[in-house]
Amino acid sequence: MRRTFVALALGALAVAGWPTTPAFAQPTKTARGTVTAMAADSVNVKVQGVDMKFVVDGKTTVEARGAGTKARAAERAGQAGPKLGDVVKVGQAVEVSYHDMSGTLHAAKIRAVASPGPATATEAAAKSSSGTVKSVTASSLSISGSGGGGSTFDQTFTIDAKTKVIGKGAGTASAAKGGKIAITDLVAAGDKVSVSFHDMGGALHASEVRVTSKGAASK
Repeated sequence: MRRTFVALALGALAVAGWPTTPAFAQPTKTARGTVTAMAADSVNVKVQGVDMKFVVDGKTTVEARGAGTKARAAERAGQAGPKLGDVVKVGQAVEVSYHDMSGTLHAAKIRAVASPGPATATEAAAKSSSGTVKSVTASSLSISGSGGGGSTFDQTFTIDAKTKVIGKGAGTASAAKGGKIAITDLVAAGDKVSVSFHDMGGALHASEVRVTSKGAASK
């Protein structure tokens, strides 16, 4: 099966919004999953059950079957290149090579693959951390912990509907609210927690938060 690289044709606005630091100065990372949504300047890919959003622009290249044909058609129409939606479709399995630009993920290359498969080994491996909650909102959790040699660390995790919260009284509180409960109803600053998470391109997604002991303010 022949695959062709093409550069995307996007509006000037998407390009102008980028910092002047070249993307190649940042380490290249990869993620593999299924396309869930596309816009003129972005693509969402579900990787290991987590949605990752990548920004695309005129420097993004796409490798996919039929890309060359789409590129020639765009050229005949007087366009600089095909749009992302002309080459990649929702539901398609892709591998994205990207750069983490201060928390914004810029897609350098999008490659069509036969199956979503696992994410990269680093991203797919579940990790865990324990510490004391510094702050918690409906969408994030920050903790402070200690490492070897007396060192300390701070970590912030992304919280979403897939995050499972375990702790004393969690079941009762959840049942009282019809099974829908926010993490802020169960976790508070000062609580000690253990967090299972995945590193998704530098963003730490919490899959499980276990309250090991309540802080003095929560008792």
